[in-house]
Amino acid sequence: MRQNDSAVKPLRVLLIVASAYVAAQMLADVASLRILSVAGLAVDAGTLVYPFTFTLRDLVHKIAGRAAARVLIFTAAGINVFMAAVFWLVSVLPSDPVTGPQSEFGQVLSPVWRIVMASILAEVVSELADTEVYQRWVARMGERHQWGRVLLSNGLAIPVDSALFVLVAFLGVLPGDVVAEIFWANMIAKGVVTIVSIPWIYLVKPASQPTIH
Repeated sequence: MRQNDSAVKPLRVLLIVASAYVAAQMLADVASLRILSVAGLAVDAGTLVYPFTFTLRDLVHKIAGRAAARVLIFTAAGINVFMAAVFWLVSVLPSDPVTGPQSEFGQVLSPVWRIVMASILAEVVSELADTEVYQRWVARMGERHQWGRVLLSNGLAIPVDSALFVLVAFLGVLPGDVVAEIFWANMIAKGVVTIVSIPWIYLVKPASQPTIH
């Protein structure tokens, strides 16, 4: 029984972390439809949630291995495309005449496809880069200096993600200074979250079963 419990616990943790990752991706993609002003900087609202996904991905990688992290990245991307398609479909279908036009739904949640595709492209490319850097650190360092695997992998993925998202989503649409503000605000927020979330890597343990690399 104790052996079964020891095998089940990492699985439960994995399910929680993976669910949190997908939820954060979805919330960030919806929130990115709005640009906020924070401390005088233009910030896409998805930045309030999205930075946590990098370390959540690291936790999945530690528990279940590189293959599981890759599956999670592509699954989250697929779910986000499906979510955007559902929002679009609901916004264009005719509303019930008794309840009125309900146009507010489309005004708020009907996706701006350029932003949606920018988000998903940036997420997939940066998270895959995060995965490879993390794996190389583990192969070289083993279980030593686990803080380094988070810091290094996120440190590469963050600028890749921020640059891809901002350029694809906003270049030519917003003024150049606003685009630059969004980029730097993204970088600052993600960097702060990375540093704050470093201790998380010590809270999870690899699954007892061999992981797939």
